[in-house]
Amino acid sequence: MEHGGGHEIGSHKLAHFAGMTFNMDTLEMTWLSMAIVIILAFLATRRLQLVPTGWQNFLEMLVTALLDQIDSTMGPKGRKLAPLIITLFLFLVVSNEMGLIPGLTSPTNDINTTLGLALMVLVLVHVLGMINNGPVRYFKHFFEPYKVFVIINVIEELAKPITLSFRLFGNILAGEVLLLILGMLVPYIIPTAWLAFSVFVGIVQAFIFTMLSMSYLSNSLGKDH
Repeated sequence: MEHGGGHEIGSHKLAHFAGMTFNMDTLEMTWLSMAIVIILAFLATRRLQLVPTGWQNFLEMLVTALLDQIDSTMGPKGRKLAPLIITLFLFLVVSNEMGLIPGLTSPTNDINTTLGLALMVLVLVHVLGMINNGPVRYFKHFFEPYKVFVIINVIEELAKPITLSFRLFGNILAGEVLLLILGMLVPYIIPTAWLAFSVFVGIVQAFIFTMLSMSYLSNSLGKDH
């Protein structure tokens, strides 16, 4: 059925452009999540105070905690990637919780979103690895300690984006589906309790994705770490 220049198939609105098909629900929720992160950052930094209050205080506590994790996981060189990691975490938290708002969906309940984020991290891992260690030395480690291990190492690298993306995608999608089913079968009390638990799960999954990304990136920052 035609709808706003796209097609309505099930609960997904699709649009076609240049021979490609786009899930407009995911795109719209992704753009909304990005806008929310930008607005939160703007509100927190609009009127900076020496003694922080409100959003500034909350975001400063969050950023400080993430910086501590970056230092312990990635070492001093990890500070260069702090803006990316902090932004990734904030985007994931907002995206994971979007589906808990009536009428909205989480962009992270779409494997295309989570796989895209995972591939971004893994591409950055290899690019930084070549920059910091040199292309020859970096690719040499795939053949260590024995050349036959190259197959195992390649499989491990291919598995990283798959496991990273499917873990987040599966948890968010399952939580939203279960919340919908509970809302139809047992209204009010149980769905409300599960809603509170889903908020916690969304934050935990964002933290896990971010921590694993930090772990992968730490290996590409140089031989000394």
